Amino acid sequence: MKTISILNLKGGVAKTFTAANMAYEIYRRGYRVLLIDNDKQGNLSKAYSRYDAESVAPVTRLLAGDWQGATELIQNTNYVGQQCCIDIVTSNMSLFGATWNLTKEDSENQTERYKRFADIMGGFYDYCIIDNPPDIGLNVINALAITDEVIVPVKVDEDALEGLDIVTEQIEDAKAFNPALKLAGVLITSYQNTDGEAAGIEWLEQKTDFNILGIIRYSKKVAENTFMRKPIYEYSPCCGAAQGYKKFVTAYTGKAR
Repeated sequence: MKTISILNLKGGVAKTFTAANMAYEIYRRGYRVLLIDNDKQGNLSKAYSRYDAESVAPVTRLLAGDWQGATELIQNTNYVGQQCCIDIVTSNMSLFGATWNLTKEDSENQTERYKRFADIMGGFYDYCIIDNPPDIGLNVINALAITDEVIVPVKVDEDALEGLDIVTEQIEDAKAFNPALKLAGVLITSYQNTDGEAAGIEWLEQKTDFNILGIIRYSKKVAENTFMRKPIYEYSPCCGAAQGYKKFVTAYTGKAR
């Protein structure tokens, strides 16, 4: 199982949208995908219509170590094929309390709460995609401890580009407990072909070592789609965003669809 963390310390850069649509595109190519909603807002859980505000969330139980069998934390989504699926470990605001409680514990395994779960599920899924909040709490640190590659969604503006250095530093720090962790690259989101944004991409290509994994064009269909709870390819397959994620995942997995 290849584990991918979607991470940026800046909000509003389409982290959840990327996790949701990357999972769907990988699923369309015949793979088994496990999503972990690692953000207390639960937006990824909402995107797949599995959000539950009332119960203690499965990801909260995972972080707290309050589980016996891994399957009790996993829910199916509406996307199930003969040999492919999208399953999810959901989140809600209860994750905030679990993260806070963990910071107060005097425990040697504070960064290993997700590891046993990942080891168990590694034989059942091809990909695990983790949607992280825009911070570095212990829930994110635990996610990075089981992550193979980090993908950083960015919108092309000065603040976002400057923030990439901070993300890089955090990834380097996380290598202390996960030496195999690496930065796969950046995914440009909500791209509009203006002179300023074109210059930003040129700067990334020429002045930095960041690998540009793909460019997702801005589309009004994205805002409309938030009310539909569907992957963008299902809602509007011909729009720029849907085609962008399709092209990106084809390049990332090496498998077209």
